[in-house]
Amino acid sequence: MAIEVLELHHHGLRMPLSLVEAMGAFYRDVLGLDADAGRWHIPGVPGFFLDLGNDCQIHLLGNDGVSPYAQGADQDPVDNHVALAVRDIAQAETELLRQGIAHWRQANVAAPELTQLFLRDPAGHLIELHQIGHCRCKASDRARADALAAAGAQASPPAPN
Repeated sequence: MAIEVLELHHHGLRMPLSLVEAMGAFYRDVLGLDADAGRWHIPGVPGFFLDLGNDCQIHLLGNDGVSPYAQGADQDPVDNHVALAVRDIAQAETELLRQGIAHWRQANVAAPELTQLFLRDPAGHLIELHQIGHCRCKASDRARADALAAAGAQASPPAPN
C-alpha cells in the first residue's frame, strides 16, 4: 500500500553561511515573504522559515560543508529537499521498508517529537516525510507544534559515532 501523503509542507534550500542574511533579505524584500518568527533553533544551521500563505514554507538552511546532522556522505537533511506531510509516519517507514526503499531517520533535530524520514527518488532528489501536525510549515499547525516542542528538550546535534 502506498504512503498516504497529505500535503506539500516546505522546500528546503541549502546555502553557504556567508549568504544566510542576504538570502533572507532577498526572500523578504524582493519576493515579499514573511519570516516565521517562531522558527525552531537548529544548532549549527542558521536560517529562516518563510511563509507562503498558510499552507507552505521555504526553509533557508545555512551550512558550510556537511551538517552536524548528516548520517553519511549522501544523507544530509540540510541538503536541498522537498518535505511532504504524511498521515502516519510509522506506517510510512513500514512501507518504505516493505518496498526496500533506502531511507534514514532523523528524530528530535528540528524540534522534539518531530521524526523525519529522508529518501531519494530515482533521479536523486531528496524527499523528507514527516507526521502531519508536528511541524511549523502550516500556520494553523503552529500552536500544536509549539506545544510538542515545549514538552521536549531543545534540539541538539547527534553525538558522534
